Amino acid sequence: MPADRFALNRRAVLAAPFAIAACTERSAAVAQTPGPIPAPLKSIAPCPFGATGMTWQLDQPEWVEQILRHCSQLTPEWEQKMERTLGPGFTYDFGPSDRVVAFARDNGLRVHGHTLIWYAQGAEFFNDDLPRDRFAAEFDRYITTAVSRYRGRMAGWDVVNEPVAEDGNGLRDCHWSRALGLDGYMVRAFQQAKAADPDAVLFLNEYNLENIPAKGATFLRLVERLLKLGAPVGGIGTQSHLDIEIPAGQITAFMRDAASLGLPIHVSELDFPMKRDGRMPDLRSMAGKRAQQVARVGELAEAFMALPERQRYAFTTWGLRDTDSWLLRDPNRKGDDDSPLLLDAHGRANPAYQAVADAFSGRAGA
Repeated sequence: MPADRFALNRRAVLAAPFAIAACTERSAAVAQTPGPIPAPLKSIAPCPFGATGMTWQLDQPEWVEQILRHCSQLTPEWEQKMERTLGPGFTYDFGPSDRVVAFARDNGLRVHGHTLIWYAQGAEFFNDDLPRDRFAAEFDRYITTAVSRYRGRMAGWDVVNEPVAEDGNGLRDCHWSRALGLDGYMVRAFQQAKAADPDAVLFLNEYNLENIPAKGATFLRLVERLLKLGAPVGGIGTQSHLDIEIPAGQITAFMRDAASLGLPIHVSELDFPMKRDGRMPDLRSMAGKRAQQVARVGELAEAFMALPERQRYAFTTWGLRDTDSWLLRDPNRKGDDDSPLLLDAHGRANPAYQAVADAFSGRAGA
């Protein structure tokens, strides 16, 4: 299959607040017999179990109830991205981020920061017209300001997000790399973040690492190189937006290779849609798609459990219920008949939930 068959449109997640708020229960999950009321995921996970949250969700009692039932960690889904926090003239607005962080801390949830430097954002201000010395100074100031603001309150940060080319052939060319160097901007970002909060675990975060072996290999070589260059990379973030059709064993192989670096690993953005990208007819039965989905999610959870305990930083899903998923918001929706997360719209267990629960409890394969 083409290497980029499951290369998701990462810009599509950057919906405006009004578009996000307009997403309601109309994005129903796959029609199926309601599953059982599941045990809290945080009670069976071998590490912090997390999901994402946005400010508009904080006002939804049903969402709050499910998050507090299942999660011990929260990742701001949009509020800490540069498109929200950075304004003209290099002005900052951390108000929405503050609200999500305060909610988490008030409710005893650990917070994981997402994200500081991303190829997809910031180019309108960090552009080619900006003198290089000003570019570097504002780059440093942004990271220092964001990380210092939450010093001592964040378990970790996604410092650099998605630096590897789509097909795994080298690194992305972007406004950061053109001004500060392909490796240079990453080394600089990690060093600034470390100085701002020495106790936070600093992650390099990337997607399609399990789906495209060449990309996973390039990513791990990059981690090794950054460490040799003096970047204080403290952890590996694998987003795990899973292609449920990849061969069995591919997820396990990547996780084993990643573990060999000895760093904490964060399953940072897990989801697992059954929908294809539309470039070929989908003749699979629903039962067949479910079987693929459960098998791949179960393999991921088992591979995560095989890590040494000290390397299990957290296990995070990108949204908690199907109706929270960016994949079921416009313009990403390909109909309502998908369920890319562990819980359905009502907080009941989807089939993949049991695969994760079995892996976490040691019952997988029993």
